[in-house]
Amino acid sequence: MATRLYSHPVFLEHLTPAGHPERPDRLRALFSVLEGYDYYALDQVEAPVADEQALELVHQASYLKQIKAQIPDPLDEEQVASGMAQPIVNVGQDTYVSPQSWHAVLAATGSALAAVEDVFNGQADNIFIAARPPGHHATADTAMGFCITNTAAIAARYAQSHFGAERVAIIDWDVHHGNGTQDIFAADKNVLFCSTHQAQIYPGTGLVKETGVGNIVNAPLLADSGSREFREAFTSRILPALDNFRPDLILISAGFDGHYLDPLAQLNLTETDYDWVTGQVMERADRFCNNRLISFLEGGYDLQGLSFSAAAHITRLMKG
Repeated sequence: MATRLYSHPVFLEHLTPAGHPERPDRLRALFSVLEGYDYYALDQVEAPVADEQALELVHQASYLKQIKAQIPDPLDEEQVASGMAQPIVNVGQDTYVSPQSWHAVLAATGSALAAVEDVFNGQADNIFIAARPPGHHATADTAMGFCITNTAAIAARYAQSHFGAERVAIIDWDVHHGNGTQDIFAADKNVLFCSTHQAQIYPGTGLVKETGVGNIVNAPLLADSGSREFREAFTSRILPALDNFRPDLILISAGFDGHYLDPLAQLNLTETDYDWVTGQVMERADRFCNNRLISFLEGGYDLQGLSFSAAAHITRLMKG
């Protein structure tokens, strides 16, 4: 079976202020690389749009109502023709919405639900979700760090509630700690959350001592760490935890902002590191959960670093 990729045109319409690092060009850069011949077998599918109720698998109804109420109305055709820019509203710590952001959130959620259905129904071995906005900083009731809703967390809850998944593992290698995901699952022993990230940068969480109910494994890296330290964190802490957990489903919060070109952090990873770690996680997916693996795009803000690293990740997924 081919690797499946979910995306949607509306992801380009989630707008942020000029100069903001989480911008539509991130997806444009990725898809420009995926136009190459090497990706002809990639099964690219437009994401379905989820019902709003699906968001309540993770998020509080009052929070969702609050966010939706802040979505600005779009400009009319005359205003657009006059050169006016679509309105953008701040809803949290450096997190913004524009007229199409709610649609983007529902399409990201729809891709997550469809991906879970695909891997449990045997429609794909593994799936990459190229969506915006990212999600791993969003808690049940707070937008922050560019994130409005937590798509990977929604996928985990959907797998539990609709497919009886007893053990879901979430592996987060974004350079910023996935505090939202950790917060959502900190008391759920049936969800393993493992994160490697740069220490002492936003959002300031992810200490080794944060262990939840024994289901949280944090492996922070010092600034200027590179391939050796990253791979050691996986081989000594994260992969053994994954082996002991024996998951029914593996989810990846795949941020590529640990790349040496990225402007928001100080790690020194390359595309080969993302190829390697993808292969390591795929080995566990093959061993424990019939290859069921879903990867979600999170961070990555240098366009070359993001596109080349994500392409290396997708290429490894396609190799099976």
